[in-house]
This record gives sequence, C-alpha cells and structure tokens, in this order.
Amino acid sequence: METIYLGIDVGTGSVRVGAFDPAGKLRGLGKQDIQIWRPQPDYVEQSSEDIWKAAGKAVRDCMAAGGIEPNAVKGLSFDATCSLVALGDGFSPVSVSPTGNSNQNVIVWMDHRATAQAQAINAGGHEVLQYVGGSISPEMEPPKLMWLKTHLPESWKNARKFFDLADYMVYRASGSDRRSLCTTVCKWTYLGHEGRSGSYRRDFFTQNGIDDLFDNERVPVTAHPIGEPAGELTAAAAAELGLVPGVAVGVGIIDAHAGGIGTLGPALAEPGSKDTAFDRAIALIGGTSSCHMAVSRSPRFIKGVWGPYYGAMLPGMWLNEGGQSATGSLIDLVIQDNASHGQLLKAAAEQQTDVYTILNRMVAKKIDAEGPEIFNTRHVLPDFHGNRSPRADAAARGMVSGLTLNRSPEEVALWYGATLQAIAYGTRHILEEMNARGYAIEKIFFCGGHLKNELFIQEHANVTGCQVVIPEEPEAVLLGSAILGAVAAGEFADVFDGMQAMCRADRVIDPDPSTASVHDARYDVFKEMYDFQKEIHKKMNAVRMR
Repeated sequence: METIYLGIDVGTGSVRVGAFDPAGKLRGLGKQDIQIWRPQPDYVEQSSEDIWKAAGKAVRDCMAAGGIEPNAVKGLSFDATCSLVALGDGFSPVSVSPTGNSNQNVIVWMDHRATAQAQAINAGGHEVLQYVGGSISPEMEPPKLMWLKTHLPESWKNARKFFDLADYMVYRASGSDRRSLCTTVCKWTYLGHEGRSGSYRRDFFTQNGIDDLFDNERVPVTAHPIGEPAGELTAAAAAELGLVPGVAVGVGIIDAHAGGIGTLGPALAEPGSKDTAFDRAIALIGGTSSCHMAVSRSPRFIKGVWGPYYGAMLPGMWLNEGGQSATGSLIDLVIQDNASHGQLLKAAAEQQTDVYTILNRMVAKKIDAEGPEIFNTRHVLPDFHGNRSPRADAAARGMVSGLTLNRSPEEVALWYGATLQAIAYGTRHILEEMNARGYAIEKIFFCGGHLKNELFIQEHANVTGCQVVIPEEPEAVLLGSAILGAVAAGEFADVFDGMQAMCRADRVIDPDPSTASVHDARYDVFKEMYDFQKEIHKKMNAVRMR
C-alpha cells in the first residue's frame, strides 16, 4: 500500500491540504475558504470552529483529488498563521471581538488593535526583547493578550486555553496540548535556548500584567521541538477529517516557517558544510505578506529583524526572520483601487488569463521600448501596513511620488511595476541588515503565491543582485508541513533528512546586471522617502502638542 503524508496549511483566507509521497511528490490538493470578520479598522477576526470544519472539507477534497484511501495516510502536521485562539471548556470558543460574538474567537496575525500595548511593552525594555529583534510587534501574542485582558475582561476570565493557531490545530487533532517551539519562541517570547526545553521569563509577563496567563495551564510552560510527534489522531478528529484514528500528528509550525522547510532543502546540497550553505541562503515565503527566513548555527542579533529564535524552524539552529506586512495585499490594492480596474478585468476575461498576466505584459512592453528608466518618476514606499523589518515601525505608512491625472490601464501598469520594485527594495533592505551581521546571502529560495508572478521574481533578482531559486514543488508550505508529519511518523530520522529526500530545486533566475545602476539610485530614494516621512510625523506631532 502507498504511504502518504499530509501537510495542512491554515492561511489567512483558506485552509489548504497537500498529500505527498515519501519522495515529495504531490499526490492530491484540497482547498476551502475560511471566514474573516473586520468589525473595526485594524481588527481582523476568525472562528476556530469555521477553520476546523474547513480543514475537514479540504482534507476530503485532497484525498478525493488524489484517489487516496484514508488508511494510506501515516502522518500529518499543521502550519498556520500566527493568530491567537481563545477557548473555554473543551473546544468551545470565547469571543475576542468587540461584537461579543463567541464564534469570533481568533485574533488574526495582521490585526493591529494592540499597537499601544506593543509600544508599552517596548517601553519597558525587558531583556527578552533582544530575542525578537529589539522590539515586539503588535502581530505577536503578548500585546494581543494585554489588549484582551484590558478590553474584554470577561473573555479573559472565561478562557481556559490560549493558543497560537497551529498549536490549536494540533490540539484539536490529537487532544494533546503540546506547544511548538516554533510558535512559542517566535510569538510568545519563549526562550528555546534555555535548558533542554526552554522557558518563559515570568517576570516579563508580570511586568506587563498578564502573568495569570499560565494559571491552570492556560498556556503550558514547556514547548516541543519541530519534528517531534505531538500525539496521534483521535477517533473524533479522524471522523471530522475523513481519516483513520492513530495517524501520527507532528508538532505544529507557523506557515512561513513551513515554507522555509519546504524550500531550503536544495541548500543542503551546496558545497561546504551545512552551516556555511545556510549562511548564503534565505527562504522568501510570499503571499498576503512576505517572510524572509535565514538560519545560522550561532545567534545573530539584528535590529529590526525578528529573532534570533532558537530551534524555531530547523532543529539546533537559530532563525532570523525578516518580513513585510503587506506585499500581495498591497499589489492587489494598487490593481483594484483605480478607475481602470474594470477595463483590466475585461481584458483578462477576453484573453482568458488573469489581471497580473495582463499587467506583466504591459510592463514588459514598456521596458522593451523605453528601458528600466520608465519607473524613474514613480516611487513607492510600501509600508501601507507598517514596516515589520528592518525598521520595526508599526507607525510607518505607505507613500507614493509621481502621481498624475492619467487614469489609463497603462498608467496602472507602471504603478504596479513600481510597487513590485518597491517590495523588492524592502527585501534588499532586509538582506543588507542580515549580511551586515554575519550572513552572506546570495541565493533567495522562493515559495508561496508570488511564484505565479514572473515579473515579481525577476525584479527581486534584479534589485537584490541575488539568484532566485524556484522549487520543483510550488506548494512548498504544504510540503514543509508534510515533512514534519513524515518525521513524526518515523519515515525520516530528522527534519534535515526529510528536507533532502522531499525537496528539490527546479530552476534558477539570474539578475540582470544592466539594471543595477537604476536600482541603486531608486533604492536610495526608497530609503530617503522613509526618512522624509519620519520628519513629517515629527513636525506634525509637534504641532499637535501645542
């Protein structure tokens, strides 16, 4: 009988499931959308029940698509966005919403309601902050928990469990509350390097008024390494997912980190030791947002870059995580928020393609006719949802320079191209900071939704001067989770063996050196726009104080 491992990915908008054989070949794929509420600006909420039911539908679709029998599945694992889940007794949801709706019991990663709480934590200057890039983000869990205790005290009192979303999925599947070293180190300030299992600094939570978080194991004080089994699929969960009981369930992981596991395998075949190979490589996981994942044998403290996180992605290695909070979402905004959107949709329908392909063709035609200088009067600062890295500035905002009264599709295409470049400049800024602290990154291993956009990929190569490596399996996030399921089931000795067996590169995109001088100049402007914005904020804050 065939052997199958499932990777179950809970993204921002959907649950996706991939079925893989031990060689890393995708055998089936399923997807189910999940509901999102936005009750106020900067508030983004979901339902754990809706997510779990969506997982069951996606698993069934995946199995049907691949013609896979349930008893072929020997292991599975979950990855998810770093969203906060509140539960009461059993699996009953506890509201995290100002609406009071109990189904709205998940604060989504991108929710920025806790910006003031993050600022208060950072002002406290606790030493654990050195392991989150020097300052905590409102996208992490302690600020969200502080907000919840202050603004919804009944929910705080009634909650019996608080989870990162990946850990909730593992708990729901196995009945075992085995928290992941990945989620706890990256989003809860757990110090994975302290002792065998790591630890929380309880005085940090006392300082911020949420030390009762650990009462009655609402949050267990121990976390578990990636690749370990968390337990086995319970009979109830198996029935809900359409599988059989007893399947090995691996410790969960954050979605971007799963993408790193599913992408970086080819780096292990590079010349030199594993350590030096990873020094030259970074995984870029792109979708609604983008994450930049690099690992090293020793800790590297990089201001504005999350980490160093011990054991958060690869066992025994330290992770530095850069990120951009709005990439795919920003591209969609630029495409949709203009008078020509309808014309672009019509053209895509007539040509039986998508809007991105239409715009990429228009940009390519312009570049062929006029050269890369066509963007020189159009500049974008892409911090429309704050700057995660390397500035760690949630108050940063987007800016554009060069607007005209032109409303044509061709003009939209140029702004679209300038936006792709701006996102690539953000990646370049992150890589510069990493390389200044010990890395020597020359290859970007891509995965995620941006793999579908050839212009996005080429601009990243041109802007950064790095080679971009495209994986053989585009569903690298799902593959990363499936690898953890396979390791938990005993298919491989460890995560590194699983990566080498199941991950392969497809092709390499080289940078175009003829564009370097243009991008050097535009990159200078990119950084100057941020400096100018901060001067504006400083001036207007002074006016407001009078």
